[in-house]
Amino acid sequence: MRPKNAFTLLEVMVATLIMAIAVTGLLSALSTSMRNASRLTDYDRAMLMARQKMDELLLDKKLPDNQPIRGTWDAGVTGGEAMEWRAVVTTYEKPEHSGPGTPVLERVELQIGWNRGDQPKTFTMEGFRQNFQREAAP
Repeated sequence: MRPKNAFTLLEVMVATLIMAIAVTGLLSALSTSMRNASRLTDYDRAMLMARQKMDELLLDKKLPDNQPIRGTWDAGVTGGEAMEWRAVVTTYEKPEHSGPGTPVLERVELQIGWNRGDQPKTFTMEGFRQNFQREAAP
């Protein structure tokens, strides 16, 4: 005869199975959360680098029009990830019958790229600035 406050082997096995399923679900959710946190860290890093580069580009009034310029960041600054950028400055709006020295609105498009594992990741941002129309090339 068994005591009233004891568990049978079957009850212990069922409880162990339920705990194993619960622990497996929690570990799976934790793994997904870690992957998402890593991905968001990459995007945050890229966004910070892009904002810095965009500020530099918006301040540099001597960038060539309609010619792509490219560059990379040192891996020490980007957390070991190889990151590159590409920018193009285009005239967005200018008054009719304008000449050299006329204020114009320029669009600066900046594209950031990096690799996460074997998958390339990119995003694009744009900014606008006022500049003065340059003399026409001869």
